Amino acid sequence: MSAFQEIAALLSLSALLGMLAVRLRQPLIIAYILVGIIAGPAVMNLAGDHSSISLLSEIGITVLLFVVGLKLDMHLVRTLGPVALATGLGQLSFTIVAGLILCRLLGLDWASAGYVAVALTFSSTIIIVKLLSDKGEIDSLHGRIAMGFLIVQDIAVVLAMLVISLYQPSHGTHEGLSPLALIGALLASLALLYLLVRFALPRLLAPMARSPELLMLVAIAWGTLLAGGAEALGLSKELGAFIAGFCLASTPLREAIASRLTSLRDFLLLFFFLHLGIQLDFTYLHQQIGSALLLSLFVLIGNPLIVMAIMGAMGYRKRTGFMAGLTVAQISEFSIIFVAMGISLGHVGGAALGLTTLVGIITITLSTYMILYSQPLFERLSPWLGIFERRVAHRENAEDNAPEQAQPEVIVYGLGRYGRQLAHRLQDGGLRVLGVDFDPQALASARQAGLAVCYGDAEDADFIAHLPLQQARALVSTIPQREVNAILLRAARSGGFRGNVTLSAFREGDLEAFTRAGAASVLQPYIDAADSAARRLLEEVNQPLS
Repeated sequence: MSAFQEIAALLSLSALLGMLAVRLRQPLIIAYILVGIIAGPAVMNLAGDHSSISLLSEIGITVLLFVVGLKLDMHLVRTLGPVALATGLGQLSFTIVAGLILCRLLGLDWASAGYVAVALTFSSTIIIVKLLSDKGEIDSLHGRIAMGFLIVQDIAVVLAMLVISLYQPSHGTHEGLSPLALIGALLASLALLYLLVRFALPRLLAPMARSPELLMLVAIAWGTLLAGGAEALGLSKELGAFIAGFCLASTPLREAIASRLTSLRDFLLLFFFLHLGIQLDFTYLHQQIGSALLLSLFVLIGNPLIVMAIMGAMGYRKRTGFMAGLTVAQISEFSIIFVAMGISLGHVGGAALGLTTLVGIITITLSTYMILYSQPLFERLSPWLGIFERRVAHRENAEDNAPEQAQPEVIVYGLGRYGRQLAHRLQDGGLRVLGVDFDPQALASARQAGLAVCYGDAEDADFIAHLPLQQARALVSTIPQREVNAILLRAARSGGFRGNVTLSAFREGDLEAFTRAGAASVLQPYIDAADSAARRLLEEVNQPLS
């Protein structure tokens, strides 16, 4: 079979298993590794010559680091809040120390234990963003906090790769260069880079914005140039690619470049995970299953617990800590890449990569379902999670968040465009309105527009007890998710609220479901808007032409 036919067969098999993974609501990373195992010598032996797959794999990692550098601008780093920093650094420190002890107890040597312990700290930003976006929680408080400490992890993984790329005991310094000469070459390269980024690159890129194809080509050429230069200095090409991306992160064209490179990155990373699956040595794997299961339990349980403990100490409620903690209950594609770099530098053997890959498959698979079904999981575990919540969770207490005002007559959940407009109309009609949302930006916009607001998550059944319901006559939800509305309705009734509960039906079948569940009335935003628009158009069309 030719190299072209091998790649065609691998792509076809990847597409088939990828469709199965999507049906099972699993990240494609798992499917790609399984394809590599199936195509490897242990099963079908489809890939005879690994050189072409290996080259595409290396290019994929280089593009990945380039895109990471592109998105890691200094403005983003400066906007990290104390919660993200404390949680991110606390989780990193705890996982490294506890993971190192655990790996040593499992019999790993110091180098392998160090690599695996560091690999256990990183969580997959790509997977978390996808899952939170699918659930509509990317703008929730726990979603924003999770994104903050995932950025901390991204910075940490880059620093870790920088450190290990500078330490290459098996190769020594590059081509006989003394350490002093190597440091001088690095400083000169950094000075040249600064001058290029400060003066040359902005002028070079500005006219290229008119040609997206040329902009893409120049960006890739820049990334490969710095990757090759880093390799020439005896450093890793991944580090050079990251620095190349970081140099462009402060330019106004970074988003245009990143959006065009994302699809290319995802396609090329397919070959990294294929190559990884093909190379897995099954002589080690059967001996590592016990260790992998123990380390997976550590990641699935230990990482969320430390996040919950830190967030609870900082004044967050147990549900917010639990939801944010679940996002670190898996290891990242960077974890596998990090250990693979250690192998290429001669620091560790293949057994460490096999162990990390097994932990990755287990934790990514299980944590995906944990995040997807986080609310039922929280409801089951809630009685035991009180130890992670202070007596007064001051950061989320509705009475602390709500301004001094008379008791509201109507409480509106959901302050998007529709909810905010509805709240304003009710307020203009003489009613006292309190708006509730889990998106801090939506709360800020509504507050600036003159609405009384407080933070709250409709999925948190305990939160409704903290709302000022004594004089409220109506509870209105403009939230589009049917499941969230059902939780809110149950919580209101079980909490003793006697006023009207009005829900919003955005999808077919919502009206019947909410009516059966006992909602006093159901709004139909799309139908109401269409009816109003049709009446206006009919009036305009029926008017005589002047």
